[in-house]
Amino acid sequence: MRFRPRYALIALLALTALTLTACGGGKVKRVSEPAASIQQLTVGNDGNWEVELRLRNYSSMPMRFDSVSLAVKVGDETAGTLSATPSLSIGPESADVIKVRLQPASTARIVVADSLAGGRSLFYELEGTISATPEEKKQRSFEVKSRNSLNQAPGLPGVLR
Repeated sequence: MRFRPRYALIALLALTALTLTACGGGKVKRVSEPAASIQQLTVGNDGNWEVELRLRNYSSMPMRFDSVSLAVKVGDETAGTLSATPSLSIGPESADVIKVRLQPASTARIVVADSLAGGRSLFYELEGTISATPEEKKQRSFEVKSRNSLNQAPGLPGVLR
């Protein structure tokens, strides 16, 4: 039997590829800062707001969202603080929505009423903390700061999306 270097090289490359494939089987678990935004703001008959808060998990593993405390600003006016303890598990790179009631400051009510009456966009800011627990890890507190806008929902009076 004669030694053929070409077949030996092919066998060595195949063995190397199999070894690398076996070693790379584990999924990398990464914890990223979550995000929050207002998905919908509904002004109630009593002037209070029901806020649908969208919580986004950018991590590659599930996270349990334990508490949320976010100061809300509409236009240039402070509205109040959205506080909740959802104890909600959100899968990797996914989002979910929680409802939070808010009794806004009177100046913020005026800004929202003006936006609704004029059919204009409402600019808002959220700033505060989200406490979340990544899968099999300790609870962490994440600083959140975001700016965005809402527009009047067609055919739904008192609703901004």
